[in-house]
Amino acid sequence: MATLMPIQSPPSLGKSRFALWDLGFRPFYLLASTFAALSILLWALQVGGLLPYAYLQGPVWHAHEMLFGFTLAVLTGFLLTAGQNWTGQPTPKGAYLAALAALWVAGRVLVLLPWGWLAAAVNVAFPLAVATALAIPLYRARNRRNYFFVGLLVVMASAQLVVHLNALGALRVPGWAGITLGLDVMLFVLSVMGGRVIPMFTNNAIPGAKAARNPWVEKLALGLVLLLIVADAVQLSGPWLALLAALAMLAHLARLWLWGPWTTLKTPLVWVLHLAYAWIPLYLAFRAMAAMGWVSTSVASHALTTGAIGGMIIGMITRTALGHTGRKLITGRAEVICYTLVGAAAVVRVFVPLFIPSLTPSAVLVSAMMWSAGFALYALRYWSILSRK
Repeated sequence: MATLMPIQSPPSLGKSRFALWDLGFRPFYLLASTFAALSILLWALQVGGLLPYAYLQGPVWHAHEMLFGFTLAVLTGFLLTAGQNWTGQPTPKGAYLAALAALWVAGRVLVLLPWGWLAAAVNVAFPLAVATALAIPLYRARNRRNYFFVGLLVVMASAQLVVHLNALGALRVPGWAGITLGLDVMLFVLSVMGGRVIPMFTNNAIPGAKAARNPWVEKLALGLVLLLIVADAVQLSGPWLALLAALAMLAHLARLWLWGPWTTLKTPLVWVLHLAYAWIPLYLAFRAMAAMGWVSTSVASHALTTGAIGGMIIGMITRTALGHTGRKLITGRAEVICYTLVGAAAVVRVFVPLFIPSLTPSAVLVSAMMWSAGFALYALRYWSILSRK
């Protein structure tokens, strides 16, 4: 995203005017945070066998919903908001935006019901609908720089299709291949957007920070992530995958070092993004170790999902919600608590099972509770900001 200047909305009818459907970030940030808070309850119901007719069950449901439900909702809100900022062209509002939100909600409900083909159709349709909604303003403005986001949304739809066709018995490709592809896409999105905004936010907020971008480091970091996507697509494994992941880890570590994370310690709105990005080289290190059989793939995947994705999301949905509603970019106690809870959830979920495997069940529960509490607090704190003018 190029800037965080407040987007101009239609003339206000008063401070209390309902504004949930004014721009994409409003409903989708609220839906995503609420769903993240409720996910622990739904997961408990799944494990307890109280949702016996759910089309998707167990770990597949959990992975699908966290990736194609929660994460994709936040990405949708961000892109539909940033798309207007990038192009000067309108993105979905009003009934159009409400219809997209309803499609997303339908997807969350249908995977808990036995109608598999309908659930598959609705869930695959959602990212395609968002891709169309984004493509129109990008094309009108000839904003070629961001066309790739449309392609990534189509890839996300394809990844979901793999999961669903496997669950329906219509495809022999493992459903987890679709999950892996979706995670790779999100890793690339985080890498691109992190490179665009974190150095800018750091320099804008902290005098003398001197966060820098080196063209060669940028190309190497993004290029190696693209190679990792290809490697996963062809199911590369063993030492070659470990080497690729290790090289990517070094590139992203160098990138983060150039941004000077040590200068951000007194600025929560910035350090939360640096902390989240630090999970990317950590994830890549775990991917390398998992390829060699030294750690479980679960450790690596949760470093990416709970650490990098969760941390980047809680940091960005506070910042952009404040910025796009014309408020000062200042964090209060609630925001810092949200950052701490989500960050601690990642640490517990990744490192306790890694070093004390016997405590894994307890670590999963504690991590889930902190995650839910962090996003529940966001939903409560930001309801009025997102829903009112």
